[in-house]
Amino acid sequence: MNVGDIVLALAGRDEERFFAVVGIIDENYVYIANGKSRKADSPKKKKIKHLKLIKKAGDGFIGSLNLKSGKFTNAVLRKIISEYLSGV
Repeated sequence: MNVGDIVLALAGRDEERFFAVVGIIDENYVYIANGKSRKADSPKKKKIKHLKLIKKAGDGFIGSLNLKSGKFTNAVLRKIISEYLSGV
């Protein structure tokens, strides 16, 4: 998984919700957020095995976003997820 990927939570209280990966901790854990229930400034630490990769971030995808100081904002997270859901 990489930063910017869209994932579906498979376990926990966030089960069946879509998130974007906003950080990578190690080979087992990532930080996820969606801009609504889980804000960008307090992402959820989640095991990779409890996530399903839905859409990989394309080349240049992160660079094409208008990120303040290289970080995701809640508005950007909501836009990423809503664009994916509207295309489904």
